[in-house]
Amino acid sequence: MSRGFTLIELLVALLIFAMLSAAGVMLLSGTVSAQGAVTARLDDMAAIERASSLMTADLAQALPRISRTQNGKLAPAFYAEATIGPERPALLLVRGGWDNLDGNADRPTIQKVEYWLVDGRLERRSHPYVDGTAATDATPLIEGITSARLRFRDASGAWRKDWAAVQPDLLPSAVELTFSRRGAPLRLLFLVGPGAAPENDDD
Repeated sequence: MSRGFTLIELLVALLIFAMLSAAGVMLLSGTVSAQGAVTARLDDMAAIERASSLMTADLAQALPRISRTQNGKLAPAFYAEATIGPERPALLLVRGGWDNLDGNADRPTIQKVEYWLVDGRLERRSHPYVDGTAATDATPLIEGITSARLRFRDASGAWRKDWAAVQPDLLPSAVELTFSRRGAPLRLLFLVGPGAAPENDDD
């Protein structure tokens, strides 16, 4: 005659089952967390790549074109300061090669663009026309920036900390953007002219 399980045997079996279930839940939770971290990291890298590509295109087609502000004042072809803050654009320039994909005959093929650093977020703003218009809504590019600085290479090969006091129609030959977030600083280099390509490093 076979006998059933004793109470102790049932308790031991339930304990083993509970331990296996807890281990499975922990493993699943760890896998989900790791997947979320990887996804966030990939999204972060993609945002930096998009921002770098956009800045490359803008700076590669920069023009020595003096413009006018919304108030009618003259604005230099290329403007930037060493101290990046929310009060003024980090970069202001006029670029060519603006594709007229919507077929608007009244729209020019040159465009005035601005880059701002607001609340730790790098933004790009563009103007519908080069002269006398306000910038459009901001396009966010990179989040979580804790510090940022710019440098500019002039025609003699020297690096300048700002480009605010240079003659109005003069462009730098290269721009360096260094910014910090959670990890090591990231440095992006851009040539101002045809064939520009960024270089990234962790110096």
